[in-house]
Amino acid sequence: MAQDKTPGEQRAFDEAREKVLELTKKLREANLHYYVEDAPQISDYDYDEMMRELISLETRWPELLFPDSPSQRVGGAPVTGFEKVSYDVPKLSLSNAFDAKELREFDERVRRALPGEKVEYCLENKFDGLTVVLDYRDGLFVRGSTRGDGVVGENVTSNLKTVKTIPLRLTENVSLEVRGEVLIYKQPFEALNEQRDSDGEALFANPRNAAAGSVRQLDPKLAASRPLDIFVFNLESMSGTGHPEITTHTQSLDWLRTLGFKVSPVRLYENIEKLILEIDSMEHGGRQALPYEIDGMVIKVNSFAQRERLGNTVKSPRWAVAYKFAPEEASTKLNGITVQVGRTGTLTPVAELTPTPLAGSVISRATLHNEDYINEKDIRIGDTVLIRKAGDVIPEVVGPVTAQRNGGEQIFKMPESCPVCGSEVFRIPGEAATKCLNMDCPAQVFGRIVHFASRDAMDIDGLGPAIIRQLLDRNMITAVTDIYHLREQRDALVSLDKLGEKSVAKLLDAIDASKDRPFSKLLYALGIPLIGERAARILAQRFGSMDALEAASAEEIADTYDIGGKMAASLRDFFETPANQAIVEMLEKDGLNTREEQAASQSESPFTGKTVVLTGTLPNMGRREAKELLEKYGAKVTNSVSKKTDYVLAGAAPGSKAEKAQSLGIPLLSEEEMLKMIGR
Repeated sequence: MAQDKTPGEQRAFDEAREKVLELTKKLREANLHYYVEDAPQISDYDYDEMMRELISLETRWPELLFPDSPSQRVGGAPVTGFEKVSYDVPKLSLSNAFDAKELREFDERVRRALPGEKVEYCLENKFDGLTVVLDYRDGLFVRGSTRGDGVVGENVTSNLKTVKTIPLRLTENVSLEVRGEVLIYKQPFEALNEQRDSDGEALFANPRNAAAGSVRQLDPKLAASRPLDIFVFNLESMSGTGHPEITTHTQSLDWLRTLGFKVSPVRLYENIEKLILEIDSMEHGGRQALPYEIDGMVIKVNSFAQRERLGNTVKSPRWAVAYKFAPEEASTKLNGITVQVGRTGTLTPVAELTPTPLAGSVISRATLHNEDYINEKDIRIGDTVLIRKAGDVIPEVVGPVTAQRNGGEQIFKMPESCPVCGSEVFRIPGEAATKCLNMDCPAQVFGRIVHFASRDAMDIDGLGPAIIRQLLDRNMITAVTDIYHLREQRDALVSLDKLGEKSVAKLLDAIDASKDRPFSKLLYALGIPLIGERAARILAQRFGSMDALEAASAEEIADTYDIGGKMAASLRDFFETPANQAIVEMLEKDGLNTREEQAASQSESPFTGKTVVLTGTLPNMGRREAKELLEKYGAKVTNSVSKKTDYVLAGAAPGSKAEKAQSLGIPLLSEEEMLKMIGR
């Protein structure tokens, strides 16, 4: 400590402190000029000399090693794993458009929702990398995390500190959260692969995989050795004071640029046709000239007020869309067609191909979707076929090259019995899916258990597909309920391939820990058709427990905000099936959490148990914020006004919902009245 130093040591410390502050300022400015503005002001030699001097001073005086020091970019000690990060507001993904027609339809939806208003669109590159969320408190970078599933990500702060275009301290002492894309430029990626080739290491398939793998390295020094970069493309939130009044996306990006961020390039358009022309130009030549990979373009409504009025669907904002470029194609030989059986019993034909390079990876298998797809495309075994990556991710067969047929090709027929269990298969009328009707089919059982244990569901670390396969083969489990009795088979677990005493202990601890997962996770883990992660969260918050959801009618379920009739029917079918009832009952007996903590802990308020409908534009709160606040105080927020509605929270331009409420004698509340009722 400074007060324990001799006068001579104190003078030396004070001089060192001044020098550290001076070097930190110069190095921070050099980083900004070199990496963000692409306009270096000093030589590499001078930069390295200053860095060496700074590290020397920090080593001599550990008290002077500050969290935002430029020296922290070299990477610290390895970590044993990444802790989970939960997002209060989900990081939604964008819906996709694949042609000009779908872009025009997006424009029409926006303009219908904003009649007579001037609409301005932002057009940005859709970077091909890894999405991350950066948190700053009083100007200091405090946390960086992966987007994950949009609700839970991973804390990768140590690795992101090594990315030189991420400022460790902002130019202003403000608190905010931003979203960006970590990527690797084309030329550094090629150099990285050349080095790996010369070192005898496996090559990265593409820049996206290299960037994602680097961010998720457990050793930050390895991340620091990779040429990672970032573009920040969204201001997620601001808190506290010191920030300007921002009303548009472009204003937010301009401000983020002044804070030291490298922000996404953006162009503005009021005319959708001009925007489409620009996208076409980028797709057919423009993107090849960029120094980094993009797989599409992103279109966003510029005005934040208009975004609020447009709102979101269950999965995506209504004010933005991602246009995906047509994927690359290649030709190869279709050697055979195998049929896979998924966890819901659906039979999916899969093309077995001669391995062929495509879009940065080697493709040997590709989806054929269903029997109708094969028949419509006239795809035959033995054909030369065109393949591509749907959304640049999932390989699929586009169609046959009929000119190269020799007459020896064979027409494919969907099997009449399940290829796994031999049971009868059934083609659902009006649908393309063919399904195995045997719920005990080994393929379905395997798929259900893999889904149940997966990270997005019960997150049972160590219970992956390979271990699950061994457990099934040895009859140690036959259903998800058996997972919670594996402690009784500890000796048998130790004998499994790739499992030892320590791994078994960790696995059993992970199984026990999964019992405390939120009810919403359990609901998703059950694999109910049409019930994804967000729908499960909404239902868990609305009904509060498994018992309440089981007892709810289809009408009550469908009346839940963002839950439709098909989802409601699927839930009722699930809960009315005796086998599913038995599974739920056994999981409850084994101690799994079947109550949502937030719903279970709500204190009494004027809104407890009341049904509320939101309509119009509130003066100070967004609709999502108001919905979450009402749910916190016990309300059930629904989409439509009915005789069961207790209140309608109405803002400006409330429309037909307010009129219906008045005709039914349902009270209309203003935002101010609602806040007074909950004591705010």
